[in-house]
Amino acid sequence: MPESGVGAAASGGARLLGLIVDLVVAALVTAIFLHPSLQDPAAMQRFNLWSGGVWAIISVISAGFFGFTPGMAAVGIRVARLDGAAIVGPLRALVRAVLTFVIIPAAVRNADGRSWLDRLTGTVVIRMR
Repeated sequence: MPESGVGAAASGGARLLGLIVDLVVAALVTAIFLHPSLQDPAAMQRFNLWSGGVWAIISVISAGFFGFTPGMAAVGIRVARLDGAAIVGPLRALVRAVLTFVIIPAAVRNADGRSWLDRLTGTVVIRMR
């Protein structure tokens, strides 16, 4: 992999920004069906639970079949398999989503810019532009 430019490992900041965009998209989609009420803790708990589920569905389907989530596309990064396969696949994308939810495997990175979840799934997040 090149050290910079297209095809280089994505920075932690780009990955975090992509995740934030995905979480906002999931909350907006959820808000179409459930009304968030800030004064009602039970309603907000239900809203947050559904938002997390919507985020997981968006992440697994889009990353699994297209290689990027809406947030990743917005910041110009994508997931690629190290073995060169064309798609990440839903199983690897599901593992990535679960490990992202846990946070620590997604946050800890090694010298080449790959996180624990990248190493566990045989993937890398690269720059598209």
